[in-house]
Amino acid sequence: MTDRRLAGPMQADTPLREKVLRHLRNRPTTRGAAILLGLMVLLALLAPFIAPQNPHDLGALNVMDNRLAPGEKAMNGFTFWLGSDAQGRDMLSAILYGLRTSLLVGLTSTLGALVVGIAAGLVAAQFGGMVDAVVMRIVDFMLGFPSILIALVLLASIGRGVDKVVLAIVLVQWAQYARLMRAAALVERRKEYIEAAVNFGLPTRYIMFVHLLPNSIGSVLVVATISIASAITLEATLSFLGVGVPVTQPSLGLLIANGFEFLLSGEYWIAVFPGFALVALIMSLNIVGDRLRRSLNVRA
Repeated sequence: MTDRRLAGPMQADTPLREKVLRHLRNRPTTRGAAILLGLMVLLALLAPFIAPQNPHDLGALNVMDNRLAPGEKAMNGFTFWLGSDAQGRDMLSAILYGLRTSLLVGLTSTLGALVVGIAAGLVAAQFGGMVDAVVMRIVDFMLGFPSILIALVLLASIGRGVDKVVLAIVLVQWAQYARLMRAAALVERRKEYIEAAVNFGLPTRYIMFVHLLPNSIGSVLVVATISIASAITLEATLSFLGVGVPVTQPSLGLLIANGFEFLLSGEYWIAVFPGFALVALIMSLNIVGDRLRRSLNVRA
């Protein structure tokens, strides 16, 4: 007879997919947010094909078309449906490409922080003792400082760039995933199937990656879904302060920063339209992430 203690915890009565789909059906707000998020991701992916203009191509820009109001025509007859900025870039195209950059930074930085945090938390929970103490002291040190302060100091030292912004966000976000992973893994380590695996002499690697990791990662992944919005917000703040992505690859935050100085002069569209796009992206991510968290909560 197969030892049931090695089979891991029993699956929930209701599969995760059915829970999430049921919450989407029963919550119109969540369904609308999911549709909006999917649409924005699709627009970001198709930006090179559907954008009226390549805002990164300096040869396609004309300074005589700068700061045109929404609906005005350029000198060559092209219509700027959302206006143009100070460099003569089509704001609709700039927003599509900026959305692409913001999502790229948010997703890659969250994925990097997730990998580092899960590895650190899993090692701390499995080995305990001095390893656990050292890892958690580092986590406490990282969480003791404001995220924006650490990112500002790092980017001021290494310079601007998409890869550097991703590195800075990974540095400030991995600690929260490490703490969550350690807590979830410690709970799993006290269960009978883990004790049975240890008594049967299974390798440590096998216990960590076959038993602990799959059964502890659920809550961490849900938090990561919400943290994508936090990463995008942090990148927008850094770009607004002038230490984020370069001007040759603007994000939504940098577009807002470029248009901020023209608000008082009446050219509102340069900052307001990218601001609307950023708010819609963050709100949809937060709503979908929060609903996913609630769908996995047994009490909820």
